[in-house]
Amino acid sequence: MSAAAQGTSKAAHGDVAPKKKKGPGALATAYLVIYNVVMTAGWLVIAVGLVRAYVARGSYHGLYYSIEKPLKFFQTGALLEILHCAVGIVPSSVVLTGFQVLSRVFLTWAVTHSVREVQSEDSVLLFVTAWTVTEIIRYSFYTFSLLNHLPYLIKWARYTFFILLYPMGVTGELLTIYAALPYVQKTGLYSVTLPNKYNFSFDYYTFLILIMISYIPRKSIGRLHFPLQKSAIRKTGYTG
Repeated sequence: MSAAAQGTSKAAHGDVAPKKKKGPGALATAYLVIYNVVMTAGWLVIAVGLVRAYVARGSYHGLYYSIEKPLKFFQTGALLEILHCAVGIVPSSVVLTGFQVLSRVFLTWAVTHSVREVQSEDSVLLFVTAWTVTEIIRYSFYTFSLLNHLPYLIKWARYTFFILLYPMGVTGELLTIYAALPYVQKTGLYSVTLPNKYNFSFDYYTFLILIMISYIPRKSIGRLHFPLQKSAIRKTGYTG
């Protein structure tokens, strides 16, 4: 190859621009910023509600009732995260996100809302507190990441508090489901018995036990997914 050809080849290689970091478009970014700001504010409302109720009552018992409505609203609002992954504006796994979000929505509505006897259990406050702190940090993290201005303190909190909050939340969730079992078995809540015209039966009590058992593989995957997500963020500079 001639010197001129070699020079041309090097120049051509030099002109190849490095791959840009992938991220959502301008409109999608604006939407995601608004969504994450609203969700951050919502969980802050829940946090303030818990603190105010505790100060007013002087006890942590029954604090769930003071934040029941906003908790249901903003936790259900997390369902949009599955849609974000499905349409591609957030580069996260639809399956993993679906498991994480749906498990919380299930606990919120199908257990805590449906079995009112467990609402005064300490385990409810345990997972609500873990969720609240986690979500304030998480949505703040996403907001500042989308704005390309992530404070070190939020980044540190995101990957440090997780070590405590994750097992704390899982423990509260499992204890709450366990506390609901006697009431579900006694009342036959959501269960379908034979005979019926559809020739179908469903035992919600057994289903909840299976849900508890499924926590072992599901939460193990979630625990392993978090360090991988942290590594991916370091490489791409973007988080969904």
